[in-house]
Amino acid sequence: MPELPEVETTKRGIAPHIVGRTIEKVIVRERQLRWLIPPDFERNLVGATIENVQRRAKYLLIKTQNNTLIAHLGMSGYLRIVNNDTPIDKHDHVDFVFDKNTVLRFNDQRRFGSLLLANSDVMKHPLLRDLGVEPLSDDFTAQQLFQLSRRRRVPVKTFLMNGKIVVGVGNIYANEALFMARILPTRHAGDLSLIDCEKLVSCIREVLARAIENGGTTLRDFVNADGKSGYFQQQLHVYGRDKLPCTHCSQPLQEIRLANRSTVFCSQCQR
Repeated sequence: MPELPEVETTKRGIAPHIVGRTIEKVIVRERQLRWLIPPDFERNLVGATIENVQRRAKYLLIKTQNNTLIAHLGMSGYLRIVNNDTPIDKHDHVDFVFDKNTVLRFNDQRRFGSLLLANSDVMKHPLLRDLGVEPLSDDFTAQQLFQLSRRRRVPVKTFLMNGKIVVGVGNIYANEALFMARILPTRHAGDLSLIDCEKLVSCIREVLARAIENGGTTLRDFVNADGKSGYFQQQLHVYGRDKLPCTHCSQPLQEIRLANRSTVFCSQCQR
């Protein structure tokens, strides 16, 4: 499932090809994604010029002079830049056609992604208005995380994956950040000290930044904007490594389920 680094990688990949360009045609081959693409979708975008491409949590925000296209990649979706004559795959559901033989193509095998239009303040859209802080922004601080964790009895890993607390810390990156911070994922969030929170903020930033630098995490369904897989998987210390030796102490890693998500940790290194 594409997470924050994959979406950020996609944003950086497509922006240079579409910002300042005008949409000449929109081709919708499949309207039934997570939410139905409305009948006036094409009409509201044709002739529009792309002003910028932003990211909020795992949403791509493609702004024109009149609307903002909110794109979510769901479980298996991806956006890529192709030529107009690139053969159409089975799950290539939407094309945004620009001049100079450039197409922004949306592919989504499982159709859990979405393409929506907002024509007012996009940050007040129901999908965005209640989201937590961006983990790579200056607003994400140890003090803030510490205050939000008070009296919370949920496991710290579940707490970090709550998008109303902090956005974009998906399952893979929560596993990795907690390992780097030497914090057991089953600890109650309310038991975190301010020092623990300082470690977590630093480690979350580092893990996400390294993942973005390396193009995201290689998963079966993720392909970045130019059609190449990411490489962060090569640097994973715990996720997907159940029973393999810990990279710090060589003790076999353990896997459990938290909130029905795979959680891998070292019982020796993490407390």
